[in-house]
Order: sequence, then structure tokens, then C-alpha cells
Amino acid sequence: MLDAPKKPLVRVENLKMHFPIFRGVLKRQVGAVKAVDGISFDVFEGETLGLVGESGCGKSTVGRCVLRLYEVTGGSITIDGTDIATLSGADLRAKRPEMQMIFQDPQASLNPRMTVGSIISEPLDEHEHMTRDEKRAKVGELMDAVGLARRFADRYPHEFSGGQRQRIGIARALALNPKFIVCDEPIAALDVSIQAQVVNLLEDLQEKFGLTYLFISHDLSMVRHLATRVAVMYLGRLVELGDAETLYMAPRHPYTQALLSAVPNPDPAQAGHIERIILEGDVPSPANPPPGCTFSTRCPRAQAVCKQDSPAWREIGEGHFAACHFIE
Repeated sequence: MLDAPKKPLVRVENLKMHFPIFRGVLKRQVGAVKAVDGISFDVFEGETLGLVGESGCGKSTVGRCVLRLYEVTGGSITIDGTDIATLSGADLRAKRPEMQMIFQDPQASLNPRMTVGSIISEPLDEHEHMTRDEKRAKVGELMDAVGLARRFADRYPHEFSGGQRQRIGIARALALNPKFIVCDEPIAALDVSIQAQVVNLLEDLQEKFGLTYLFISHDLSMVRHLATRVAVMYLGRLVELGDAETLYMAPRHPYTQALLSAVPNPDPAQAGHIERIILEGDVPSPANPPPGCTFSTRCPRAQAVCKQDSPAWREIGEGHFAACHFIE
């Protein structure tokens, strides 16, 4: 695992992504789904920042916003010194090679009518001026890097297993030598036996090419193994962020504590000593989030102030941040 240098490659400040809700014959806007509601974080050069939380909390939306696959509602997204939140047209297109994405479902993200070689070389067709032989050589190098035999270049995605298809997606993401890759639950659709292989591949590629990852997942045990730092998200907001080991050993926010109490412990001797925290109630709708702290409706420690005032995002230890009224 790489130690995070002090220079942030990616800086996200007060990011908001609100999806409008239209109703009626005239399709008037009557509200908005606050999928991401004012979050800030850095991703340092060469590190892996894990982003975790329940389904529907806005993790994947954050990843797509950071790569400007959505027109963001507000905030800034600075990648390698350039605020891409305000870019459009040719300027945004010129920035695309530096930032890529590995999608969750390798079957849905690969064109079934294109050969593997065509899929991997498509970014080169769009952004580079290379001869056919140069592209063929580059595709061969990328297939070598992800552990696929070069002779598979003329086959189609349906001829491969899920793990092999995800390797094709990883090779495509590497084609333009990006600095930053968003991994949107890249192992969620794979068999457990294949997940570790893909994670090990991502680690090897990070070391070989000096990559920086935003790793989005709901698999907390895998994130602990892979991430340098971990950010915990709930209902469109970050509730805690810190060094992976610190956060897993001593979580401070009640939601993080509840989340980690559900992670199975492989050591039977320790498993019985973990107090399971069961959260009551359902996650509120992001179209109508509760006032004050968004977690107040389910938090076992909630007081009156939690239902009125939103807690400030503050540093509670060295590099350890949280948003809670009752963390000393």
C-alpha cells in the first residue's frame, strides 16, 4: 500500500448533485432529489480513497460527478490543478484522458457487437493519432498488463467470464494512461473467488503505473484491505473520513460504528466480543431529507440539537474528520 503524499491530485469542495423532480402536465419542478448534498474531500496522488455507505446513499453519483459524467449542481472538482466542474466542450474532452472509470457490471459496460481489441482501442481512436500497427501493439501491451492472452483480441465479450470481462474494462480504462481512476464497485458483480484476483490486479497496476483510485464499494472488508483512507457516506453527505486503520479500529461517528459492527469477523475468538448495533427505521428519502443531521432519525444517540442543527464537518484527530454534535 502506498503512503499518501501531501499533494492532492483530486480536490472536491462542497459538491452538490440535485436531480429535479417534475410533475403535472406542464412538467413543473416540484422538488429535487439531493443525491449529493455538499461534500468535500481530497484524493492524494498515488493513494486509494475508499468510499463506503449503504445502497442509495449517493456513492456512485459522487464518482460520476467527479468525472463530470453529470452536470453538477454546485461545488468545485479540481483534478491536477484544473477545476473541471466549469469545463465544457473541447476543454472537458481534452481533460478526459487523465480520468477514467471502471464500471460495476462488466457485461453491461462492454459493447457486445465489438471485439475485445476494438473495445480496448476505442479510447485510442477518439483521443490519439496512431497507426493501425501502433494501436494493435498498444492493445497487446494492455492485455498483457491485465492478464489476458493477446490471442483473445478478436473475440467478443460474451465469450468471457465475468472476471475476464472486468479485466477488459480495466484495460480500456488504462488505454490513455490516466492519472486518476474511479472504480465504481468493480467487484460487486463478480464471484467471491474472482474478487480477490481483480483487487490484487488493481493493486499491482497502481504500483506499476502510479495510479490514484477512488474505490466505491459496500464491501467494507475489501475496502479495508485496499484503501489508504476511507470516507463514509450517508444520505448524500460524508459523516466520517480518516486513515483506514484508524477508522476501522476506532470509528467515532455512530453510523460508522453501526456499519462496521455488521462486518463479519473471521476470527471466532473475537467475533463474540463485537457488539452488533442494529439501526431502527428506514433511510429517509433524499428528496425530503430530515432537518439538522440527516442521521438523526436513526441515531441511537440523537438529541434535540441533532434534529435542528446540521453538525459541522470538523477535524477530530490528525487527518480524521467527522460530522457529529457529540464527538469530543
